[in-house]
Amino acid sequence: MNFTPWQWSIAILAALLVGFSKTGISGLGMLFVVMFAQLMPAKQATGVVLPLLCFGDLIAVLSYRQHAQWRHVWRLFPWTAAGVIAGWLAMNHIDERQARYLIGGIVLSLVGVHLFRRARGGGHEAEHGVWFPPIIGILAGFTTLVANAAGPLMAIYLLAMRLPKMEYVGTAAVFFFLMNLFKVPFMVELGLINRSSFGLNLALAPAVFVGAMAGRKLLPKINQRIFENLALTLAVIAAIDLVFKLSSLLAAKLFS
Repeated sequence: MNFTPWQWSIAILAALLVGFSKTGISGLGMLFVVMFAQLMPAKQATGVVLPLLCFGDLIAVLSYRQHAQWRHVWRLFPWTAAGVIAGWLAMNHIDERQARYLIGGIVLSLVGVHLFRRARGGGHEAEHGVWFPPIIGILAGFTTLVANAAGPLMAIYLLAMRLPKMEYVGTAAVFFFLMNLFKVPFMVELGLINRSSFGLNLALAPAVFVGAMAGRKLLPKINQRIFENLALTLAVIAAIDLVFKLSSLLAAKLFS
C-alpha cells in the first residue's frame, strides 16, 4: 500500500497500540480500529487489522497463558463461533451505520447492567443467568467479524465474572487468539485478507511486538481497581463513539 510518511506514522502508532492492548490495557482496542479506518475503507481495515491482532494475541498467550481460566473460554467460544458465522453471512447485507448503532447500543446496555449489579454488591459469576454467556458470545462473534469490535463486550463479561487482573488478561488472551484464528478463513473468503494487506502486516509486525513488550512491563504495576475502571471506561467510550458517529451521520443527512 502506498502510504505517505504521515499515514505510515499513524499505521505504526496503531500497530503499537495493537500490541499494547493485548498485553496491557485491553480496552484500547477500538482506538486502533478507528485509526486504521482513517487510512482505508472500514471493511478493508478489518482485513488489515486481523493478522496484526493474531500476532499480538500469540504474544499475549505466551506471556499470560498460565493465568487463563479455561472454563470461561469454553463457555463462550462455541457461541462466539456461531456469531462469527452470522457476521460472515451478514457482512454483505448489513449497513455499517446499522452495525455501529447495534454494537454501541448493546455495549451501553451491558455496561448499565454491570454497573447496577456492582452498585448493589452483586455481579458474582453465580448471579448471572444461563443466558449471559450465549448472548455475549454470539454478539462478540458477530461484532468482531463486522467491525473488530468485540473488545468492549468481552470487557463487560470478564469484569462481570470478577476476575483478578492477571486472570482477566490471561483468559482474554486465549479467547481472542482462538476467536481471531477462527475468523481468518472467513476474511480470506471475503477478500479482506490478501497479498497486499498481508504485506502491510509484515511491515507493521515489529511495531506490534514493541507495543506488546511495553504492555507486559506496565500491567504488573496497575492497581486492580484502576485496571477494572480503565477497562469499563474505555468500553463505554468505545460504545458512545459508535453511537455518536451514527447520530452525526443521520443528523447530517436530515439537515443537508
